[in-house]
Amino acid sequence: MNTLIVPFLADLDTLDMCSVSKCMSKLELFPIDVVDWPQVYSYKPEVHFSVAYSSRYIYVHFNVKGEGMKAVYTVNQSPVCKDSCVEFFLRVPGDDEYWNFEFNPIGTMNSSHRLDRHNSTKLTEAQIVSIKRYASAGNQPFEERPGVHQWTLTAAIPFELLGIDSMNLPDHIMGNFYKCGDDTSKPHYLSWNKINLEKPDFHCPQFFGKLLLEKKKNQ
Repeated sequence: MNTLIVPFLADLDTLDMCSVSKCMSKLELFPIDVVDWPQVYSYKPEVHFSVAYSSRYIYVHFNVKGEGMKAVYTVNQSPVCKDSCVEFFLRVPGDDEYWNFEFNPIGTMNSSHRLDRHNSTKLTEAQIVSIKRYASAGNQPFEERPGVHQWTLTAAIPFELLGIDSMNLPDHIMGNFYKCGDDTSKPHYLSWNKINLEKPDFHCPQFFGKLLLEKKKNQ
């Protein structure tokens, strides 16, 4: 199981999301580099992420460099996994459900909390709006662009949305980070923590890694 330490950065809450993205890019970056099904999907773009938390949010930042870039979906809760897509799944210790947060390069997202792939509750539009996002590719859709492209996606997910008391945070959460592109010219499926399944499936919390929340300075 992969393990990482999530730093506490209170000042992130005072910044606009473009500035948050710049700050997150300077943190330690972890690779999303496990090709879980290489016999069928061998393509491996360069993908890294950083993660931090504040008193109100958990922040995630993705940096992607690879061939082709696609973002056709503009309506939240669309199947953005068919575009160029980055994903963060998490589970709070003690909860039966986990959460999936999926983003295309222009920040369109698909998100639910769920027991498994087949039993889910979609986030409402109000809940989605509470998740702050910054997409370096802008917000206008586009068909797949050939060539090599680099892009970033940064999101801030409220602890309140996750049902976490910000005054009584757990010492860790479980999660995994993914990169995919189902309907791109080079379909691919990468993860941070290895998935031991025969077929592509990111909805497998049994393969989540551990994200240790760094203690606040006054604790």
